[in-house]
Amino acid sequence: MKVSALAESLEGSEIIKIAGEVNEMKARGIQIANLTIGDFDPQLFPIPQEFEDYIVEAYADHQTNYPTADGVLALRESVSALIKSQLNLDYKLNEILISGGSRPLIYATYLALLDKGDKVIYPAPSWNNNHYSYLLGANGVAVATLPENNFMPTAADLKPHLKGATLLALCSPLNPTGTMFTASGLKEICELVLEENLSRGEQEKPLYILYDQIYSQLTFGEHEHVNPVSLVPALRDYTIFIDGASKCFAATGVRVGWAFGPSLIIGKMKGIVGHMGAWSPKAEQVAAAKYLKNTKAVNQFLTSFKNKIQTSLDSLFNCIIGLKNEGFNIDAIEPMGAIYLTIKIDYVGKTTPSGEVLDTPAKLNFYLIKEANMALVPFSAFGTEDMCWYRASVGACSAEEIESKIPQLKAALKQLK
Repeated sequence: MKVSALAESLEGSEIIKIAGEVNEMKARGIQIANLTIGDFDPQLFPIPQEFEDYIVEAYADHQTNYPTADGVLALRESVSALIKSQLNLDYKLNEILISGGSRPLIYATYLALLDKGDKVIYPAPSWNNNHYSYLLGANGVAVATLPENNFMPTAADLKPHLKGATLLALCSPLNPTGTMFTASGLKEICELVLEENLSRGEQEKPLYILYDQIYSQLTFGEHEHVNPVSLVPALRDYTIFIDGASKCFAATGVRVGWAFGPSLIIGKMKGIVGHMGAWSPKAEQVAAAKYLKNTKAVNQFLTSFKNKIQTSLDSLFNCIIGLKNEGFNIDAIEPMGAIYLTIKIDYVGKTTPSGEVLDTPAKLNFYLIKEANMALVPFSAFGTEDMCWYRASVGACSAEEIESKIPQLKAALKQLK
């Protein structure tokens, strides 16, 4: 059967491949520490009880017809108030767009701004920018980042690529690394973008920033979230923010996301989301509007939720550093935000007891799944060829479950020659 050239050549998700292996082993009764998917086990991390109650109430009130194309008015009002309280930024209701999670909003941003062949700059590793660029026929430029910079792009990294670019896709806290921009680091990048835009003619597209801050409320210790418009207000006309309830409220399946930015671009995105039918369900929107106004409940949930996430991240981090101190070629970057830990496992090229050479990060990962019953995601799934680094997501594992697998990880690594 014939299909489109795009469908024929589209690369599948490496994360889904890994998940398939994990699910198959679970079906055979094997206990796996599944550190792969950026999701939450609702038994460990349920959504806020008040949010759940409001959803049930909304369905009981028969809020089951189509929502308005840009989102229920009450929810856009709640999001506007949230932006003001959290970021001290003023965004009007026509500058806010609601969708079924943040993913359709990221894709709609690409569709609204890019023509075929336009240049998109994004750091490597990062989530899905390579695939979105491919789907649009854009010229995706993956800018390699360094572990000594916590895999966050610097102004020096990006500067050589800005000329002629249409979109700079940034994320903080970053998926897959769980690391974050500092205020000084992001400001340097923003000043370069502003300088580039000032150099362009009236008939040229400006350079826009897509700023994915879906994990902005999940930050730890002294690390604080920063954003382009607060640091450089002149970038307000060039920045599209992506945010939502999915990660900060463990509500990935509830499907409530929001974007905010210049009204012209948000209006174009509204049309695109409408044609995709990627609306958030009305009952969930009504419930989210009510929940976001319940400041006490929101703050109580976030405090408890962040403590549980940080406990799991710190536990995994301490276990990895413990192995490093024992002499294993393994390392990790201190958890800063999101639900991810960046782990270095420098064993690519080693040979298993059966004689198999683990010459790719994926092969090493599948070896660890089978021998250590621990599943990670190599950075090769995020647009980079780095051979040593992996993402670990703690949303589906307790700290106790993670710790129980460390002896198996240690034994599996010892077997490699």
